[in-house]
Amino acid sequence: MDNYFDNEPKKTTPFYLALGALALFTLMGLGIDGDEFLQRDTLQIPIWYFFMIFFVDAMSLLSILGIAFFRKFAVISFPVFVLMHFYLHQFYLETFLYTDVTNIFLYVGVGLLVIIPKWKYFE
Repeated sequence: MDNYFDNEPKKTTPFYLALGALALFTLMGLGIDGDEFLQRDTLQIPIWYFFMIFFVDAMSLLSILGIAFFRKFAVISFPVFVLMHFYLHQFYLETFLYTDVTNIFLYVGVGLLVIIPKWKYFE
C-alpha cells in the first residue's frame, strides 16, 4: 500500500507558521487571564481560579512546544487544554472567549492540515 505522505519533509515553514498562530491565540488567552487577575478584587474572582486557569494556560503552551518537538501526546492534549480553558471561563466567569474558539478552529483547520502529513515523525 502506498503512503501518500512518504515524501513529506519533517520540518517545513507551514508547520511552524501554524504553531506560531496557535501560540499567538494561546498567548492572547493568557493576556485575558492576566487582565482578569489584575482586576480580581473588582470582579471578585477567587484566587484559586487563577491557579487553575494559569496552569491550563501553561499546559496549553507546553503542548504547543510538544507539538514542535513531534510528541503525539501534545497533539491530543492541546485541544483538551484549550477546551478546558474555554469551559473554565464559561462556567466560572460566564464569559465567551473568541480566542479559544478561534484557537480550536485554527487547530482543526490549519494545525491538523500540517500535522497529519508529519504523523510518522511523531513519537
